[in-house]
Amino acid sequence: MMKSHFLFTRRQRNGIFLLILVVLAVQAIYYVSDFTKPIDFGNQEEIDAFLKERDSLVKVYEENSKPKIYPFNPNYITDYKGYVLGMTNEEIDRLLKYREQNKWVNSVSEFQKVTLVSDSLLKEISPYFKFPEWTKSSNNKQKTNSFSNNSNYPSEKKDLNLATAGDLQKVRGIGPTLSERIIKFRTKINGFADQVELSEVYGLSSEVIEEIGKHFTIKTPRHIDKIALNSASVNELVQIKYIDYEIAHEIIEERTLRDGFKNFNELLKIKDFPIVKLEIIKLYLTLD
Repeated sequence: MMKSHFLFTRRQRNGIFLLILVVLAVQAIYYVSDFTKPIDFGNQEEIDAFLKERDSLVKVYEENSKPKIYPFNPNYITDYKGYVLGMTNEEIDRLLKYREQNKWVNSVSEFQKVTLVSDSLLKEISPYFKFPEWTKSSNNKQKTNSFSNNSNYPSEKKDLNLATAGDLQKVRGIGPTLSERIIKFRTKINGFADQVELSEVYGLSSEVIEEIGKHFTIKTPRHIDKIALNSASVNELVQIKYIDYEIAHEIIEERTLRDGFKNFNELLKIKDFPIVKLEIIKLYLTLD
């Protein structure tokens, strides 16, 4: 009975013999081969050239991935704009408080004096500053100083909520179509609460909005019942434009993790938060 287990056909015996030969051959190759020698991957110069090209492509990609900065008037830096530029919350707040006093920054040195930004950051962002043409003229030096400190200047501007189509068309870049859109949008929202809402008017560029700010201010802002960000429920948050239920839940979860929000910029850390709409959303919120 035991003998039957060790009986093979001739074909099977040949197969076993061949397998043994293969095993012995592999072992022989292992013992005679020198695996300490470095593997030759080809021409080293070609490899170095390939790695150099790869590194250059990675560098180009990283540069292209950085936020693009275009010329802008530093007087209109928002929280989000300052965040993109690399300014701290304190530096942004100093500028905003300065502007709330109806004062204007008219030079690079004055910008640093107000915000206290570092020399390195100033050197990086100041080439993009775009001040009104008259601030560059030495003949208008006296006018510049009086303008930046003249608290009566805003009173010389017209109320944007009372402006007619004809008034708006006096602004460079605004024709009949845009003036009609502005008034139509203003009527729809029952008056502007803040100039930042102009960004929601279709076709208005940031440059035109800046020009509007030179001639108009909001003296009769629309009243907004603000919601306390650090205590609002989901149902309260979804009443705010651009915040849906998913984002509202994310806000509350982030609020819990942070033990309350210290500033509005912390909202930018929330997944899928509409970053470009932060300034609009802030109009409806308070940190109290």
